[in-house]
Amino acid sequence: MPSNRIPRVGIGGPVGSGKTMLIEQIVPILSAKGYKAGIISNDVVSKEDAERMRRNLATERGLMPEDLVIGVATGGCPHTAVREDPSINLSVVEELESKHNYLDLILIESGGDNITTTFSPALADYFIYIIDVTGGDKYPRKRGLGIESCDLLVINKIDIAPYVGADLKIMERDAKIVRNSKPTVFVNSKTGQGVDTVISHIIADVLFAAPPKALVKS
Repeated sequence: MPSNRIPRVGIGGPVGSGKTMLIEQIVPILSAKGYKAGIISNDVVSKEDAERMRRNLATERGLMPEDLVIGVATGGCPHTAVREDPSINLSVVEELESKHNYLDLILIESGGDNITTTFSPALADYFIYIIDVTGGDKYPRKRGLGIESCDLLVINKIDIAPYVGADLKIMERDAKIVRNSKPTVFVNSKTGQGVDTVISHIIADVLFAAPPKALVKS
């Protein structure tokens, strides 16, 4: 990896699965550990999610400069902008690398309305796919490229599983079968339950347990 290339994590999943809230849980924990992250948020027309994260993480909490949260209006299916033709995202990544080479990580969020989202390897080094229990415990069995191919599957909203008739043990069993035992993490991204495990995977599998750049320079 070139010395100026910042590791990139793609975070995909259906609309409403909790991608934005997961990022809002991840960034403060990384920040507390000394890691600095930039965020790119893809949507069809609006930049609502980016504006929310900028407000919550930058403006109100001061965890990062506001210009480190960038919204991308793809004008079409976000899947295309992170998979078939990621050029618009790559240009934003290059801008972040040029202006903020001290970053340890870039998080790239992209939504969709199905389970086929994947990220081009030219764009993301690591792929987190998030679903939630409201689709029922059959969700992992539905497979789909996102569920099958992601490096880390995150199953969100575990707190409401009893109310929607979703059995977490069944979801865990089926995820192991469908994903050939690649890791799956159960979280409640509203309270932060399970997010530490997601962070552990990012630090170990993406950053290779390297200390934050700021600590190395100091």
